[in-house]
Amino acid sequence: MEAKDFAFINKKDEGQPFDGSIVCDSPPPSQTEQQPSLFFHLCLWKVGIRVGVFPETSCSAAAPLSQLKMYSFMGGGLFCAVVGNILLVVSTATDYWMQYRLSGNYAHQGLWRYCMSNKCYMQTDSIAYWNATRAFMILSGMSCFAGIIAGIMSFSHFSSFERFNRSFAAGIMFFIATFFVLLGMAVYTGVTVNFLGKRFGDWRFSWSYILGWVAMLMTFFAGIFYICAYRMCESRRGTGPR
Repeated sequence: MEAKDFAFINKKDEGQPFDGSIVCDSPPPSQTEQQPSLFFHLCLWKVGIRVGVFPETSCSAAAPLSQLKMYSFMGGGLFCAVVGNILLVVSTATDYWMQYRLSGNYAHQGLWRYCMSNKCYMQTDSIAYWNATRAFMILSGMSCFAGIIAGIMSFSHFSSFERFNRSFAAGIMFFIATFFVLLGMAVYTGVTVNFLGKRFGDWRFSWSYILGWVAMLMTFFAGIFYICAYRMCESRRGTGPR
């Protein structure tokens, strides 16, 4: 189909408020005789766009290649966020933040339990740094989950959310999750090195602790990807037709 076949679609009223009337420039008589159904369907499509039956995305003016790049960033960010959230849950729930030897026996501990001689016990002491680390890790997981929901919604085309940029919201939530993880890991690291490390001579951080740092990196990259997608969307809107 050639570009001239679309010449009868009225472009003058784009960007104007819908006043209840739809104008479709009539094609030459030769075209209406040859392709009457094409003219009817394109007029119907235009009516649907104007009244919101076929909602447009906020970046609908973007070229296909730009849209592909934008969705690639969003997909990469969503993947990083899901992996990061899983790692946050595993890191927070498991008991291998620290390994050490106590009275010749191998022991390890997490945020909730400590284990010794193949038996695990709950951390009953209310210690400030444990409570702070737990709170920051839980808040991080909740923020990351909220960002994942916003990130999934950013792929949807709901006209009622047209003024709410979900890509930007998802990016901000992932950065908040990164900040909470950083606080939790910093508190635990500082107390462990300065207090527990002196108490136990033979000790080291273990894999639950390492997963916390990896989760922080994943949520950070998720935020970067979604903010890049948001910037691409805004640049296309700024340079698109008014």
